[in-house]
Amino acid sequence: MEIVVGTAGHIDHGKTALVRALTGTDADRLPEEKQRGITIDIGFAELAIGPHHFAFIDVPGHERFVKNMLAGASGIDIVMLIIAADEGVMPQTREHFEICRLLGISTGIVVLTKSDLVDAETLELAQLDAADLVAGSFLEHAQVIAASSVTGAGLDELSDVLSSMAETLTVRNERHVPFLPIDRSFALKGFGTVVTGTLSGGEIPTGAEMEILPQGRRVRIRGLQTHGRSVDTARPGQRTAVNLAGIDHHDFERGMVLVPPSRLLPTQIFDARVEVLEGSKRPLRTRQRVRVHIGTAEVLARLAVPEPEGEIAPGGRGFVQFRLEHPIAGLMNERFVVRSYSPQTTIAGGEVILPHARKQKRLEHPAHRELLQKLLKAKEDPAAVVGLFVEAKGEGGLDSEQLRAQTGWREDVLSEALRVAVENKTLTEIGSIFINPQILDGVSGKIIAAIERFHQSEPLASGISRETLRGVAGRRVPGAVVDGVIDRMASEESLRIHGELISAAAHSIELSAEEESAKGALIKIYSNAGLAPQKLDDSIGDAAARSGIPASTVRKVFNLLVKQGDLRKVTEEFYFGADAIDQLTEKLRQFDASSADRTIDVSAFKDLAGISRKYAIPLLEYFDRERVTVRTGDKRQILV
Repeated sequence: MEIVVGTAGHIDHGKTALVRALTGTDADRLPEEKQRGITIDIGFAELAIGPHHFAFIDVPGHERFVKNMLAGASGIDIVMLIIAADEGVMPQTREHFEICRLLGISTGIVVLTKSDLVDAETLELAQLDAADLVAGSFLEHAQVIAASSVTGAGLDELSDVLSSMAETLTVRNERHVPFLPIDRSFALKGFGTVVTGTLSGGEIPTGAEMEILPQGRRVRIRGLQTHGRSVDTARPGQRTAVNLAGIDHHDFERGMVLVPPSRLLPTQIFDARVEVLEGSKRPLRTRQRVRVHIGTAEVLARLAVPEPEGEIAPGGRGFVQFRLEHPIAGLMNERFVVRSYSPQTTIAGGEVILPHARKQKRLEHPAHRELLQKLLKAKEDPAAVVGLFVEAKGEGGLDSEQLRAQTGWREDVLSEALRVAVENKTLTEIGSIFINPQILDGVSGKIIAAIERFHQSEPLASGISRETLRGVAGRRVPGAVVDGVIDRMASEESLRIHGELISAAAHSIELSAEEESAKGALIKIYSNAGLAPQKLDDSIGDAAARSGIPASTVRKVFNLLVKQGDLRKVTEEFYFGADAIDQLTEKLRQFDASSADRTIDVSAFKDLAGISRKYAIPLLEYFDRERVTVRTGDKRQILV
């Protein structure tokens, strides 16, 4: 089993010395660390105890390097809280302990180092001091081991305890995709760029294509090492060194993440539940600027606190929206720490609930808090989680790509969650988008209401356009969802589709006596005109004069006749009766049968139709559009 053990504690309390005594490796790798005798950045070592492999992350204890400590603390399975027996609990002991607690680390050991420098009474005082610090926390019942890196006292006991803890260690949540927060990058002669981190999620094989987030750059894995040994595949929980092709190590910085391509998206807004430390000097407030440490990244952010008071007091818990100044790659349920902007002190920590959130307006706060509470309760139920994510998106719904980014889950986990959610009717898939069924009912209701209003105002129209219905549904509703609703309602026979026009299934056009009179006048005018009709406006005026009906009513009836096919549009000005067009088409067919080369020129067409060039050219162009004829030079080839 692969286990990550992290140190925590005040400067000069013997963290690095203890790791060296246990593993034989000096985790201080920087020349400056050797010169100054203090740990500045995170260091690494390893130890095999029976079937278990332990990767040690040694963190700096100085207050100036807490951000480096935080980069190493992410991914820890077991923490060794180290307290020097000759000094007891110190300021950074407290801060490191609080950081571990805020990061959700649930397993650990208290190690009293430098035990060879104190007598029994002082050691007992150190034990009492440590007990006061961890009372009521995840370390309250932890093993307390007195050890000395000089004499070796307590080291065997510490190894035995680590081995015993490995047997009962809770397995990590393995739902999400491979996820490697980068804590170091460097160039290795003969190999090129190498990045390191603690792998969580799935496995990474050699040769795989990966993506660097938040930049979105694609890279290929040339080779992998875990604990100094080359491997074909890196597995969850392993300290992993990745040799990458085609990229310079200077292009990396701590806080970037290596993930499979197209599986996650960067975010600049996330919703979270936070706990404010009791020792914080002031509450968390809306618009406050803070430093967020998540994974190996540190990023500045502004807060929006949707709680009724607009703040969370010291010692309190609540929901906060983080609006980051730079994008990150974050995961649902990922833990993070909040530090004040200046001076830099740890003030809070929490858990990501909604990795890709939208800005919340004050009026939306109550409903949004309720949604976040539901997500917290449902986090162990994937089907419920995806349903709530979609609910959070509202009328927009989420497609598969957005759900992948929101959850960070492997494809098989996400697919099964969606299947169960659809089966339970908490989600509906429509138009390639997953949407809440209640939202869908609302969209359907808006569409029906819009169609009914349209029929009332335009009783002679065949239907309302699909594009108009997209607008009626609301700007947040994707067009694909509206189209899917329309198609579904048509399949259920509650709507009828006429090309791009939509009507109610029960809708039928019934003309009034006045409209019937206008219809009769128009048909008679175009029937008498044959292939030499008047211009459109003249025909409307003539029909209005003959029937004594307003021109506006005549025009509506005219449009109806066009839609029904009784009249054919040839140009913007000239419309012809359908019978006249059909008869002329038949004449063309007969002419074709008698023509040697199946072509007709303008002169022959004029003679055939008995019309002037004024009508012949528009009609020939109309027949070209309708594929009755096709122009070849000065002639038309007849296709019918």
